[in-house]
Amino acid sequence: MPSLTAQDGRLTFYPGNQTVDLPFINYMKRYGTVFLNAYTNSPICCPSRAAMWSGLFTHLTESWNNFKGLDPDYVTWMDLMEKHGYHTQKYGKLDYTSGHHSVSNRVEAWTRDVDFLLRQEGRPMVNLTGDKKHVRVMEADWRNTDKAVNWIKEEAINLTQPFVLYLGLNLPHPYPSPYAGENFGSSTFLTSPYWLEKVTYEAIKIPKWSSLSEMHPVDYYSSYTKNCTGEFTKQEVRNIRAFYYAMCAETDAMLGEIISALRDTGLLKKTIVIFTADHGELAMEHRQFYKMSMYEGSSHVPLLVMGPGVKEQQQVPNVVSLVDIYPTMLDIARIPVPQNLSGYSLIPLLHGKAENEVSPRGPRPSWVLSEFHGCNVNSSMYMLRTGKWKYIAYSDGHSVLPQLFDLTADPDELTNVAIKFPVIVHSLDKTLRSIVNYPKVSSSVQEYNKRQFISWKQSLGQNYSNVIANLRWHQDWLKEPKKYENAIDKWLSQSK
Repeated sequence: MPSLTAQDGRLTFYPGNQTVDLPFINYMKRYGTVFLNAYTNSPICCPSRAAMWSGLFTHLTESWNNFKGLDPDYVTWMDLMEKHGYHTQKYGKLDYTSGHHSVSNRVEAWTRDVDFLLRQEGRPMVNLTGDKKHVRVMEADWRNTDKAVNWIKEEAINLTQPFVLYLGLNLPHPYPSPYAGENFGSSTFLTSPYWLEKVTYEAIKIPKWSSLSEMHPVDYYSSYTKNCTGEFTKQEVRNIRAFYYAMCAETDAMLGEIISALRDTGLLKKTIVIFTADHGELAMEHRQFYKMSMYEGSSHVPLLVMGPGVKEQQQVPNVVSLVDIYPTMLDIARIPVPQNLSGYSLIPLLHGKAENEVSPRGPRPSWVLSEFHGCNVNSSMYMLRTGKWKYIAYSDGHSVLPQLFDLTADPDELTNVAIKFPVIVHSLDKTLRSIVNYPKVSSSVQEYNKRQFISWKQSLGQNYSNVIANLRWHQDWLKEPKKYENAIDKWLSQSK
């Protein structure tokens, strides 16, 4: 099961697939099923993976940011499969337990309610490396792919028991930007001419942007903290998108290595292959890069499945999400599925069965939920996707205005129609509240953030001022350090 980070799911079907050649994704579509509306349950690495490995929504795992994931002893679907006689093997990026990612990542998430605005990333940029023969740009991912391939050829082929192999890739996530100073984010889109040649420049859409003054306040905060509010030429935007697509092409080649190894060993016909990602990449849509957003570029993920029993050349329009992976894996292994999961097995859909075929838990809901509580967004946000609608509620449900998009009429999500359709907003909000008491969750996250920050500050003692000044926001912070420290003190003194 190859799983990546930061692939926009819209590249796996028309018209997004016109921009870049992805032969192995196309192979999976020919011999398997592609989900046209698959979503992350939280558009950032660790919380999303926590949902995928646990089968539970983010507010249930309380994976609030990139630092806080599952407890190390949490029983994942892979643990259960191992317990039931599967040989299990993992390579590459896992990132679903607590304690990873930088201090900056944590502190930015904890302080998002503070009344200041600081750039937390280097400006997004591109970097071309090597020549037309340079294939292995992301060396760490290739090393892990090689390990997985060797394992298939040397170990899997000799196993008498069934196996489950997981390969986690970093690509097509942007690369670190050391030019931005000592503590820097990942704002560099890096590739070689070999991969860039796979991109059709003429097919690249230049996204429309609202003016800064017309942006939703949370979008403005995101765009500013991601260092995207400056001027960008069309050529810069086109290049960022082209380089991102080239990075997706390199990822596709790694998928190809796995498929080829399975084919060469005669295992492909009896192996189910699942390809997905933890979140997407905005690549300058809505004047942002990275993820941490409910817009399609960030929240819509690829999900393709092929193998025995999976219907070929099938496109599934139903909304599904990463919490569905857990019950699906158990279903494949014929292991009883726990009743407390947030997700539903994809097996009926993969077999091409009618939507109304009822599982023991009742029918699959007609909605999916995604939520976000981390850095680069100054409010908890909750996205309900159902039918043609995408409804996004914030915080306590009234202090920040909601957004409503009609994805049929407005696939680029440029027109918030929440004010135009109050009855639909009311109905969707009611559904959302029946799934999660989101004002209460938002309040818990605010309390958690403050608690964590206080304990971190105390742990630093005398070093606090120096450490906080030199996080990813250092270029802005160091201009007026006292002002920003005072803003934090004011936030800490406010009771809820």
